[in-house]
Amino acid sequence: MNYGICPLSVVPIRSSASDRSEMVSQLLFGETVEFLQKKGSWAKIRCMWDNYIGWADVQQIKPLPLADILRYQKNYAYSLELIQGAMAEGHYLPITIGATLPEFDGLNFRLNGSTFTFSGQAITPDAKDQTADLILKIARRYLYAPYLWGGRSPLGIDCSGFSQIVYKLVGIPLPRDASDQVNVGESVDFIEQTQPADLAFFENKKGKISHVGILMPDNQIIHASGQVRIDKIDHFGIFDETASKYSHKLRLIKRLLPDPEPIEKIEKPTNGVEVDQKILF
Repeated sequence: MNYGICPLSVVPIRSSASDRSEMVSQLLFGETVEFLQKKGSWAKIRCMWDNYIGWADVQQIKPLPLADILRYQKNYAYSLELIQGAMAEGHYLPITIGATLPEFDGLNFRLNGSTFTFSGQAITPDAKDQTADLILKIARRYLYAPYLWGGRSPLGIDCSGFSQIVYKLVGIPLPRDASDQVNVGESVDFIEQTQPADLAFFENKKGKISHVGILMPDNQIIHASGQVRIDKIDHFGIFDETASKYSHKLRLIKRLLPDPEPIEKIEKPTNGVEVDQKILF
C-alpha cells in the first residue's frame, strides 16, 4: 500500500532514516501520509495535509488503501481537548488537541475497523467558524506548552507548529515552516492596522524568517518561545518584559481571515438551551 495513517498519539518525523536524526516535525493521531520510499524499517513520507516530507518509522504508521484515506477525509473532526483518552476495546489511547478523528459521530470515531469512544470536545472545521475569536480561544489553550523543535502537540511545540495547528482547527491550511507560512495571506503594512489573529513574522540576524506568532488585542502576541507565552509587540518586534529587551525583530504581518471579526462576548448559556461546544472553552 502507498498510503497510511498515524495510529498513535504523536509520531516523530525525522530528517533522515534514523532514530538519532533531527526531529523536524510530528504526525498527530489520524493524520494521513503517502509513502514515497522505503529504507529498511523507515519510510520517506509526504504528509497529505501540508505536503511536508520526512522520514518515519514504518512500525508507527498504519498502511491503509487509498479508498479508506479518501473516506476519512470526507468525514472527520478535530479534537479540541489538550489531552483526552479515547477508549477502544481493552485499552485507552491519549488523543491530543489537533488530532483527527475519522468518521466521528459525536461520541465515537473509527479507524481501520476499530471503534473508539471519545467524550471530549471536537470541532468540524467550517468556513463560518473562521473568526479571530475562535482562533484566539484555541491559541490560549496552548499557553505554557513547552517549546520543542519540530513539535506539534501541547507536550512540545515550535512556533510554526503552533500557528499551523491553531489555524488547522478552523479549517485554514498552513505550510509547516514559518519561512513558507509567510507566503500565505495578505500583507498588512503597519502594526497599527493589524487585527487579532493576524500572523506576525520575524527575522534572524541573517534576514531570514525564523519565527512566527499570532497577534492578540492590546498590542500583544501569543507565540512559542521557550514556552507558549504572551508578550508585547510593537513595530520593532516582540518585547520580553521579563528580560527588558526585544527578543524578535519584526519583518512583516500577514492576514489570513477574509473579513476581520470583533472579539465577541459569550453570554453564559441558560439551562435547557443547546449550546455549540465551540463557545464552551
